[in-house]
Amino acid sequence: MLTGCGPGGGSGQAPDPVVAEQPVAFVQRTLDVDPDSNELRGDDRREPDAFRPGARLYLKDRAAPSAALRDITSSLFADDRFLDDEGELRYDVKDLAVSYDGNRLLFALRAPEVDDQTSTWNIWEYDVANDLLRRVIASDTQAEAGHDIAPDYLPDGRIVFASTRQRTAKAILLDEGKPQFDALDEDRDAPAFVLHVMASDGSDIEQITFNQSHDLDPTVLANGKILFSRWDNAGQTRNNGFNLYQVNPDGTDLAYVFGRHSHDSVEGQTVHYFRPLAYNGQVLAQVRPFASQSLAALPALLDTTAFVEADQRLDGSEGDGQVAVVAGYDGSGEPNLNGSYGAASPLFDGTDRYLVSWSPCRLREAFAEGDDRIVNCTEERLAAPDDYDRALPIFGLWLLDKTSVTQLPVQAPEEGVQVDEAVLMIDRPLPTHLAPAILDSEAATLANSGYGAVHIRSVYDVDGTDTAPGGIRTLADPLQTEPAARPAMFVRFEKPVSIPDDEVREVDLSAFGRSAAQGMREILGYAPVEPDGSVRAAVPANVAFAISVVDGNGERLSARHQNWLQVRPGETLSCHGCHDPGSDVPHGRPDAGPASVYSGARTTGLEFPNTDPTLVADMGETMAQTYSRINGIRQLQPDLVFEDQWSNDAVVAKAAPFAYRYSDLSTPSPVSAACAASWSGFCRTVIHYEQHIHPLWGLDRQIIAADGVTVLDDYTCTGCHSDQDADGALRLPDSQLDLSDGPSPDQPDHFNAYRELLFNDNEQEIIDGALTDVLVDTGEIERDEDGVPILDAEGNTIPVFTTVNVPASMNTAGARASSRFLDRFRSGGSHQGFLTEVELKLIAEWLDLGGQYYNNPFDTPED
Repeated sequence: MLTGCGPGGGSGQAPDPVVAEQPVAFVQRTLDVDPDSNELRGDDRREPDAFRPGARLYLKDRAAPSAALRDITSSLFADDRFLDDEGELRYDVKDLAVSYDGNRLLFALRAPEVDDQTSTWNIWEYDVANDLLRRVIASDTQAEAGHDIAPDYLPDGRIVFASTRQRTAKAILLDEGKPQFDALDEDRDAPAFVLHVMASDGSDIEQITFNQSHDLDPTVLANGKILFSRWDNAGQTRNNGFNLYQVNPDGTDLAYVFGRHSHDSVEGQTVHYFRPLAYNGQVLAQVRPFASQSLAALPALLDTTAFVEADQRLDGSEGDGQVAVVAGYDGSGEPNLNGSYGAASPLFDGTDRYLVSWSPCRLREAFAEGDDRIVNCTEERLAAPDDYDRALPIFGLWLLDKTSVTQLPVQAPEEGVQVDEAVLMIDRPLPTHLAPAILDSEAATLANSGYGAVHIRSVYDVDGTDTAPGGIRTLADPLQTEPAARPAMFVRFEKPVSIPDDEVREVDLSAFGRSAAQGMREILGYAPVEPDGSVRAAVPANVAFAISVVDGNGERLSARHQNWLQVRPGETLSCHGCHDPGSDVPHGRPDAGPASVYSGARTTGLEFPNTDPTLVADMGETMAQTYSRINGIRQLQPDLVFEDQWSNDAVVAKAAPFAYRYSDLSTPSPVSAACAASWSGFCRTVIHYEQHIHPLWGLDRQIIAADGVTVLDDYTCTGCHSDQDADGALRLPDSQLDLSDGPSPDQPDHFNAYRELLFNDNEQEIIDGALTDVLVDTGEIERDEDGVPILDAEGNTIPVFTTVNVPASMNTAGARASSRFLDRFRSGGSHQGFLTEVELKLIAEWLDLGGQYYNNPFDTPED
């Protein structure tokens, strides 16, 4: 029996005047308990499409235990055909959102699964005053086109929600020559939810975010922007998690807000940020791990106005930007005197009060005979874990006052039942309506062609530090720094490849190659880095992309992007420079982090020092801005093409041009013939190992004398790096690297050469006409389990031998991490000149992408 009222007590208080007349809506569901172990099955926020049948949506006339209660959703399924084999009505409800006038309620509902027919999550609306319930998308066909969850009202009457519809992304799949499908998240476990908007009648559905993993829990801020939880899962291990982002209702101005370096902000846990709600100048969020068996969470107040992390202000100084609503409670779900909190929602009445789902701390006597005996927690019982086990929670609905540290019951708890989430039906101020921006002529032209723009002030600005050799202005002056001495020459725009589920195409893990961490990736194209490190280029709109800064060889200089970027048609995405992912310096949030280290042109009406006099700058412009204003914005190209367009040849000679074009390859090109002829926003460079990299090793590289017959030399890779000589006799491959054809004995789905390049191997020798692993004496001897030496038949100890490791020549971390291979072909290397520059560029970009075996799931072998 519940004997207390939570922290601070508080039973017997007078009715609250604010909530006495306001209805309360809440979700109540049966606990999902394993019948064998009697253990609670928890939830996992990485599975937003999960179906937990047994929920009901209730409305109470007011926030009091005695208030009238009515079930407002079960009437949808009055027919007996919706009952399961046990005669139970099992559907699911979640994600409540109240209209600004307090009269309507949005929520997500998933119908019972009848006759083994799966259902989808749909958005519904309940009109409280008129007792009307409607599905927002009326058409069954349209409603079942994807999972729709987490709705919220926009100030203009439209609805923002998370959905697997991926409406625009699917259209782009067709443009790429692929079938339409629900792309999986980057863990390849569930369809990715991204944000969409629609009219109040379910029409005009539009996708506004393009993450590759989930974008969830949108809520509208007072300034009209949408705050939401984004799963940053772009191949990283550090800071992989759900963080808070914001975006305009039209999908522009996507920006990071909070949480990337705060996953360790709760001691002993790795936490993430879910279900944000703006209130009283702060954000109330559920702070919890991905998965929670106890269903507990930490309701916390985040000061996102002044802080970018739990302990870091916008200017980088330390502070406390994250405060638990209940002092001393950590949300771990472990038994403690505070009990367990789940969902929380502010009253929106200007006070520090919240509707909370709360269970008292309960224990089960470990040695009770017969029925389990449930007791409340005490310090003594918690100190005797051998005598007590954790009991199932009993989540009821409570009114928590943070200021007075009291709780009042609203809906009494019941055994086996959880009050999951609740909202007060109260009116709130209407947020600002953010109308789509009016595009200027250049932006309109870009938009009409399906492009946006990216502007980087200088790639040498790394977290507010000028990293250019001699400084940005020295590097920008052709008289002081020749182009060949500039570290950064191009930027590469990379796009993640959407992966279908097994029903569309079964993609074996081996298709990703050495590592699946980067997924599959394509190249959208390259743009030049101007002498001052600036970039301004048109990029395809409505796709996720990352940026890599590369040198003149096409090798990535910068760390891999740890989150996906996007631009909407006509939008310009601007940033100061680059970021070190190992740094805690704020990055990606416009109002946080260091100011730009580069102020651009110092005056109007003059060219940059010692540059082409026709490129006259305006004050504050970067070189990229000046160039695009005069000559038009740079367009992405598949090839690395350099032309010195900046040096004033009256002062300094222009540098020699160079071009590494796929058309110069003697092996298959990774771009289609149509795209090679005319590169567009729908073109992609797609590199597969078997099709594009492996043919390089067998390509005939004989050097023929002027007589056309005499072979002067032979640089064919497999001429030395194979296990057979020209006469077919067995031999040791040079450097223990076999690049010949044929499947790997370790993984038949891979060529052996791929494994030789990217996996550690054992050194071999020829013994009795066979390649055999070299074994060396370790100096140890064989011993039994007691450490006693084991003797052979002659009474001698038995030495222990081991193989000799041959390290991999290449590394999926990128070209720079593969210097053991690539440096042999550079100036001064033992293999200088054996491969062409365009071939080396192809290998470098393939490694920078992740060294995948395939980069298109529809090119992988079908089972």
